[in-house]
Amino acid sequence: MVYTYNFSAGPGALPAEVLLEAQAELRSFQGIGASIMEISHRSQAYETVHDEAQQLLKELMGLSSEYEVLFLHGGASLQFSMVPLNFLAAGKVAGYVHCGMWSGKAWREAQRIGATRLLASGEETSFKQMPDLSRLPMTKDMAYVHLISNETVDGIQLHSFPDTGEVPLVVDMSSDILSRPIDSSAFSFIYAGAQKNLGPAGVTIAIVHRSLLEGIPDTIPDILNYRIHAKHRSLHNTPPVFSVYMVNLVLKWIANQGGVQGMAVRNQQKADLLYDVLDNSGGFYEGLAYKDSRSLMNVTFRALDPEVESKLLAELEQEGFMGLKGHRDAGHLRASIYNAVPYEHCKALADFLIEFQRRHG
Repeated sequence: MVYTYNFSAGPGALPAEVLLEAQAELRSFQGIGASIMEISHRSQAYETVHDEAQQLLKELMGLSSEYEVLFLHGGASLQFSMVPLNFLAAGKVAGYVHCGMWSGKAWREAQRIGATRLLASGEETSFKQMPDLSRLPMTKDMAYVHLISNETVDGIQLHSFPDTGEVPLVVDMSSDILSRPIDSSAFSFIYAGAQKNLGPAGVTIAIVHRSLLEGIPDTIPDILNYRIHAKHRSLHNTPPVFSVYMVNLVLKWIANQGGVQGMAVRNQQKADLLYDVLDNSGGFYEGLAYKDSRSLMNVTFRALDPEVESKLLAELEQEGFMGLKGHRDAGHLRASIYNAVPYEHCKALADFLIEFQRRHG
């Protein structure tokens, strides 16, 4: 099977231009005669890539000089543990918003480490709608508030963020970072696995306000200590050099596409195209997420007849559409339309869904 259209949920699609550039430099990075994967992470050639990627991310996100950008290992899943290890001090409580599978995992990991409090939950709607965050029960003993901006499994997204006052706001933006403008100053800590909107798997981005670094206890192992990574510019140990290099290229691509605002316009157009097909299908297709919480990154839907849905998935694969089977915990279909997915690919999917309904409706 030769795939033409990539709608995978993660690792997700990468820009074609970036893949071609990486291919051209694979054996000899910038003419030095060796691959970026073969040179020392202490070399000037690599450190230039590393520093440039950090600076590009700061510029694209509008980060002030009060923030550090870190390149870490372990994916967002390791951050589920590192966040409370670093920031949940004795006598404090961490507040968690439970809006789906990934936020549930983050909450469970924190419970292993310290005291937590559930501030809001989407369980009543089976996580098909983001919970109301306008009146979170904030208390003075809270170390931080943790939430996830986009839940990939059920295809729901926060379209505005709560004001947590003096309590640090921590957010996992793995699946929608740089997909839309945000006020970065509202957050004390942002983290994201790169493999959806920023690059390949292997590197995790962490953005931390320096004020949080001061309270990290010395008892945490260095490799899990954000302050140590910030002090050494994410070069405390060997970084995932190729993944950072790819992030550098993707960030340049985003900048050339009009930055985050340009991404937002494209992403809205792609999502509108697909949701319009679902909403105008007369019930042949049905979106899984409540309309007020629909994700611009992960479009989840089903065909109301299970047999027809099986045929749909089979025909989609035959026609070169990749990654449209939903998560094993949710089933049905999911089109992940991250930054690098072209509008033309979404148009091809929309046209196919319309034609499939004509034949089977």
